[in-house]
Amino acid sequence: MFIETEPTPNPATLKFLPGHTVLESGTVDLANAEAAAVSPLGSALFALPGTSRVFFGGDFISVTKSEAVEWSALRPQILGAIMEHFLAGHPMMASDAALTAEDVDPADHEIVAQIKELLDTRVRPAVAGDGGDIVFRGFRDGIVTLHMQGACSGCPSSTATLKMGIENLLRHYVPEVKAVQQVAA
Repeated sequence: MFIETEPTPNPATLKFLPGHTVLESGTVDLANAEAAAVSPLGSALFALPGTSRVFFGGDFISVTKSEAVEWSALRPQILGAIMEHFLAGHPMMASDAALTAEDVDPADHEIVAQIKELLDTRVRPAVAGDGGDIVFRGFRDGIVTLHMQGACSGCPSSTATLKMGIENLLRHYVPEVKAVQQVAA
């Protein structure tokens, strides 16, 4: 089994491409070892000293390290854990991850549909290429709230991406959008 590794814009995060489907649909952001209990691979990765966040996409796994550890030490351990997981045929998730409710005014249904369409077609594919994801969390009073996951979470350029890229795109196509804000999980 050959696992490719790619850098991301976040120097603390590497993207691992196992050449297999990681998740059939959606994404999973494991922010700590307790959250990783829903995933055998997530638990194995958090058992490695220096792992601070794990993110699963459709065909990739992003791992964020703590400052105390160098990639030269952690990367081979991560590769081993991923390889062992796939060769053993373990499931990615032990149970379904809980969905977070969206904060949306029911009167804004059409606006929210436009926002989600733009995020799904123009933003999320580019962000996935960098090892992360951006999830819609709400729209109220002209403010779009998004949750950044994977390599995007804690990335030094995430604020610029949010304000200069996503906010400008949404404001251009959806005049009702006034601003975009990041929210925690």
